[in-house]
Amino acid sequence: MSIAELKAAATGKKENPVAVFSGFMDKFKPQLALALPKHLTADRMARLALTAFSTSEKLQSCDPKTIAASIMTAGQLGLEVGVNGAGYLVPYGRTCTFVPGWKGLVDLVARSGRGTVFTGVIFKDQEYTFTDGARRDLIIHNETDLEDPLDITHAYAIGWVKDAAMPVIELWRVSKITKHRDKYNKVGKAHYSYRDWEMYCRKVPLLQVLKYMPCSVEMSNAIAVSHASESGRGVTIENGIVIDNDTHGTESIDTTTGEIITEKKTDTKKIEQDKPEIKSEEIQAKSDDPSPEEQEAIRQQLVDDAQQDKPRQRKSYDLE
Repeated sequence: MSIAELKAAATGKKENPVAVFSGFMDKFKPQLALALPKHLTADRMARLALTAFSTSEKLQSCDPKTIAASIMTAGQLGLEVGVNGAGYLVPYGRTCTFVPGWKGLVDLVARSGRGTVFTGVIFKDQEYTFTDGARRDLIIHNETDLEDPLDITHAYAIGWVKDAAMPVIELWRVSKITKHRDKYNKVGKAHYSYRDWEMYCRKVPLLQVLKYMPCSVEMSNAIAVSHASESGRGVTIENGIVIDNDTHGTESIDTTTGEIITEKKTDTKKIEQDKPEIKSEEIQAKSDDPSPEEQEAIRQQLVDDAQQDKPRQRKSYDLE
């Protein structure tokens, strides 16, 4: 239950959720200020959070603590929420998750000064030439007036490492991006790709290119946060280390795609169910104690033995 709902239940009056959240963020500012880099202020991040909150009914249904945690994560990465596509507050039910946008990832690479990256899409009326191998190149031959995301056929990303002899290029068909999304999506239609398909298309090949680019701590953390957001999981950053809030599994990395995969812990109940059923006769056979039938047979045998060993009694006769 949100803060507004709790107060409404206690007082019987329905309060403005935006006003309640604004008060919550005012109390959170001192803690937020301690985690932000120098170029960001707690006041600005709080205003950005309030703007996003006031324009999204689904976000207003989220637990304010998860929104605050998402703002904290964005700030520690040096990204502003809702500004120029740097990052977004995405609601998954009652949980808010911070999702780095492709523009935010591009900005983080540019800040390092050791490389540049770019990502784009190709529409169905555009022609292109792609060369892969030792001499990589991607040329798009014509412009387009199309803007419907459903008309996108490919997405690409290009990365240039400083002083490198050739670029790093990833070109993905939309069908491949869809399979990628369906493989790692754990939140169904709530996944942000259903609201902004072009952003997601641009981001997927970009994440592949970033594996070959020089990575700062912020970039490495942003990639980890992005992987977690694919499954609707929230994260926190403590001492520069991304900690996944999903406590129900462990993580491994898919060497093919670079995705972080959550492997669920073994269910002990399932193991008990999968054990082969042992029949009662088998349990009895393994027991050291004799069965009731065997006990009765032993008792009867003892009685018979005792009667056989009993000395015969002589009859006495009266003499006349």
